[in-house]
Amino acid sequence: MAILRIEGAEMVTMAGDVRVESGWTLEAVDGAITYVGPAEELQSAGEPDELIDAAGRLLLPGLVNALVNAHTHAAMTLFRGAADDMPLTPWLEEKIWPVEARMGEDDVYWGTMLGIAEMLLAGVTCFNDMYHLPRVGTRAAMDAGMRMCPSGVLLGILPTADDMLADAIEFTREFAARDEGATAHCIHPMMAPHAPYTCPRELLEKVIAAAQDLDVPIHIHLAETHDNVEWSLDNYGKRPAQAMDEVGLFEAKVLAAHCVYLDYRDIEIVIERGVGVAHCPGSNLKLASGMAPADALFKAGARIGLGTDGCGSNNNLDLLEEARLAALIAKVREDDPTAVPAEAALRMATLGGARAVYLEDTIGSLQPGKRCDCILVDLQAPHLQPHHNLVSHMIYSARASDVCTTIVNGAVLMRDRELATIDLDETVAKAAESAARLFG
Repeated sequence: MAILRIEGAEMVTMAGDVRVESGWTLEAVDGAITYVGPAEELQSAGEPDELIDAAGRLLLPGLVNALVNAHTHAAMTLFRGAADDMPLTPWLEEKIWPVEARMGEDDVYWGTMLGIAEMLLAGVTCFNDMYHLPRVGTRAAMDAGMRMCPSGVLLGILPTADDMLADAIEFTREFAARDEGATAHCIHPMMAPHAPYTCPRELLEKVIAAAQDLDVPIHIHLAETHDNVEWSLDNYGKRPAQAMDEVGLFEAKVLAAHCVYLDYRDIEIVIERGVGVAHCPGSNLKLASGMAPADALFKAGARIGLGTDGCGSNNNLDLLEEARLAALIAKVREDDPTAVPAEAALRMATLGGARAVYLEDTIGSLQPGKRCDCILVDLQAPHLQPHHNLVSHMIYSARASDVCTTIVNGAVLMRDRELATIDLDETVAKAAESAARLFG
């Protein structure tokens, strides 16, 4: 029995109202939270194997990129800075897909490991990853101890589409069927048709059937650009969300990335069908794709979380930056400074992300029974003074470098800005070798 105890923290549990509790204690046994509350009320399971004095620090759920990164392509760290200042379609067709076709297992492994290192240092404890060679990316996550929702991307426009689907089903079945051991708790597979415009209806119907059979969510890009909407109107006679509803996609659990172009009926469908949404403001800004209706989705009760997208279109995996952008962009989009307040943005980054990837019963808030995924933020930096409102500080003032400890499934993976499970020098060197070969 492994006991972790964190004492003396300022704490935001994200359970119920978003408020700060002072000097509380968290205890976890074998990776599961068993107590959250005042120290004097703790009935401990025993002496802790790991005791963390968190005085002067803020404890909150990990970010789902706690923090939860609800949509990314982690191995695309290798593309960082290689294809900037372009619109989505030529960016994909001219710069991204040709290089991805040359990527091997080592490229995906070290690109993913570099992304995991970056995310752990930024307080991200779970990431929803859509990419090629998913077994390889998953191996990197397991080696690092990171929580991951992996899926192999499916492209119906390729001649190998049927083989890709068969392999994705085999991969998903393998990990979905694993027992509830400590490692298996951290891997939550999905099925990933890339987008409606790259996956014909016949393929989508096969994916839907497989996802329902395996009881796993589907991860898909949806309504990301004006061109996506025009393509859907030309090919389905309906907007993307309404077309996918007609196809039956939302009969399965679905995490839809971007959702920039949703009208009122689209939003109604998202709410009625319980669709998860990964809002990716940084990527959408850089590609000039547009601004998603995050405020309307949040207020309507959508399963909305935040994603960074890949480093080819965003250039970093900083989910705190995405949370700040989500709040600021919504205020401008709605012409309303009260749109997406700090509390809402923090909820999107934590419990909202967990809901978006259908893991809200497992992670996203600090409550007994959930897995112990959490982070500590050092509150001593000048830009975090004075402590008028720590929730506000997390969104409008904090930086990824303020995260000092990252814990996943009860294991400390980063302490005092030092990674415990990743050799960072080796990872950087290996990723540089891959990038040089792919882009040289």
